[in-house]
Amino acid sequence: MKNNFTIHRSILKVLLGLVIIAIIGVVVFVCLQISGKNRLYSKSANKKPDLASVAITWEDEPTEDGETESNTESKQPILIVEEDSENWEEGDLRYKGVHYRYNDEMLTFLFLGIDKDGVVKKAKNGIDGGQSDAIFLLALNPKTKEASLIGVNRDTMTDIDIYMENGNFLTTAKGQITLQHGYGDGKELSCERSLAAVSRLFYNLPIHGYCSINYGAIPKINDAVGGVTLTLKEDVTKGGGKILYKKGQTVTLKGQKAVQFLRARDCEEFGSAGMRTERQKQYLLAYADAAKQAAKKDVTVIVKLFNTISKYMVTDITVDEVSYFSTQVADYQFDASHVYSVPGETIMGDKFEEFYVDEKGLYELIIKVFYDVIED
Repeated sequence: MKNNFTIHRSILKVLLGLVIIAIIGVVVFVCLQISGKNRLYSKSANKKPDLASVAITWEDEPTEDGETESNTESKQPILIVEEDSENWEEGDLRYKGVHYRYNDEMLTFLFLGIDKDGVVKKAKNGIDGGQSDAIFLLALNPKTKEASLIGVNRDTMTDIDIYMENGNFLTTAKGQITLQHGYGDGKELSCERSLAAVSRLFYNLPIHGYCSINYGAIPKINDAVGGVTLTLKEDVTKGGGKILYKKGQTVTLKGQKAVQFLRARDCEEFGSAGMRTERQKQYLLAYADAAKQAAKKDVTVIVKLFNTISKYMVTDITVDEVSYFSTQVADYQFDASHVYSVPGETIMGDKFEEFYVDEKGLYELIIKVFYDVIED
């Protein structure tokens, strides 16, 4: 009897120990969630886009014959940034008669694909940080549980900060936004400068974190969710016009094929950078579906992936932020209707292609994604 009692007592101790470990695990997880949420939102406290600086204050009204009047008196104001109203708050806008307010619950992240294959290494000088071939903003709206993806053409002409090889600041000038990452250390400094340039392009939009990934990590990211299957919307070509995949073909991308799909473009074809951005958007949409299914089976898949690709990645998103982020995204709606591109036009510059933003279109895109309609 004594031996049986001792055995039962030992089993109870083991079970009690397991329960305590489980409780500690839950407490740690909850603490990470709270800490991650607080840390993310502290980055944007009291920050809003500066849409009031946009020089879109008048719009031509069409006459009866369809023509537009050119004199100022015939134009109607479409942007109001100040209003004497009880329901008006600082930073509110009235655009085309509708009252808007920035949604300060938004979480926005910058993702960069860097044109380097290996693990992340510090650049040899201040101008060799690598170009960002892929530039995307992921915007999460906790109110509606909607995720939006905004692609930025790598050739977008905007203000970038230029530095010398020794790292000393030289000037701020118009240039392709892809170049901004190169002016830095290839690590945190390059990312911080890229984030500043993208935020500035979006009229000082608050961005809660960045993640740059060398192309060498793509096979690991891709295969972690079992590969990505999609039907091609266009031919995929590389240098010399060689066709890799044909329009209408359904493919399952695994390993290096995913890298090839995301990087390939025929530089001799005009506008190929924009075409590649559209293809990357399609891939990310398909990847999101695959990742969502993987996360439903294993809620820790994003954290595991985060650790797996760490050698190829530079990010200021912390483990507790990833923990909070990973439990949120599985519930978000993300489909083609929430995938956008910064509007504009590509022209040929002196040497390279240059993409010029349609400011009015960008302004309206920012309002659509990041602002709420306020009922007066």
